[in-house]
Amino acid sequence: MARSVNLWRWAVLGLAALYFLVPLAASVVFTVDVPGEGFTFDAYTQIFGTAGFGSSLLLSLELAVATIAVVLLLMVPATVALRLGAARLRPVVEVVCALPLVVPPIAFVAGIVTVLKWGPEYLSRTPLFETFVAVQNPAFPAVLVLAYVVMALPFVYRALDAGLRAIDVRTLVEAARSCGASWPQALAGAVLPNLRGALLNASFLTLALVLGEFTVAQLLGFQPFAVWIVNVSGSNAQLSVAVSVLSLLVTWVLLLALASAGGRSRTTASRG
Repeated sequence: MARSVNLWRWAVLGLAALYFLVPLAASVVFTVDVPGEGFTFDAYTQIFGTAGFGSSLLLSLELAVATIAVVLLLMVPATVALRLGAARLRPVVEVVCALPLVVPPIAFVAGIVTVLKWGPEYLSRTPLFETFVAVQNPAFPAVLVLAYVVMALPFVYRALDAGLRAIDVRTLVEAARSCGASWPQALAGAVLPNLRGALLNASFLTLALVLGEFTVAQLLGFQPFAVWIVNVSGSNAQLSVAVSVLSLLVTWVLLLALASAGGRSRTTASRG
């Protein structure tokens, strides 16, 4: 019985691997096999010389780091508070966090554009006018961070909620408080070390979301990495596919680096 289950498991995994790896392998072959010239990596070497590659990738990484920091700072205290003494608000928080999955991105962007247009018109003589200008700075558009935080709420909430369900938050906090720790110290010293897996999963999902998001950034007129890929891909078919493959590899490398960092922190904590 166990052997048949293992066979089915490997069969399903093999089919899934074929489903994902065969198109990827075909894309790689298309970028390196030039008819009449043989194998060449010119399509990949052209990427690094194309204008905007480094700046757009750096902007996406900065947006990802800022989004992860903001969404975790918002959601970790909120989800812990729900577990400790605000259980009645759980349905409200779940509905609010699920709204980004229901609202179409076009409607979401339309609302953002309306607010950005309304602000300068009615707040031009107030200090808030500078705030509306600052959040739209092309060097670092903070408005994208705010938009990505909202879009990441469903994934971050589910990841943190699953992690909190696996531990006894109330006992951990009460034990820390009985030892003289303040509420922030109890959260940082007792709860967060037991949420490393959930925090890592939430960071994974947010990073993938920011690196792959196109609609909001394009309609707001900014050029992070995903928008740059689309803008560059129209002129050369091989270059277009090479950029897509490279973006996928960059995302994988970043996710693996994040996973390895989380693994090293868990090993260090266990040794300590």
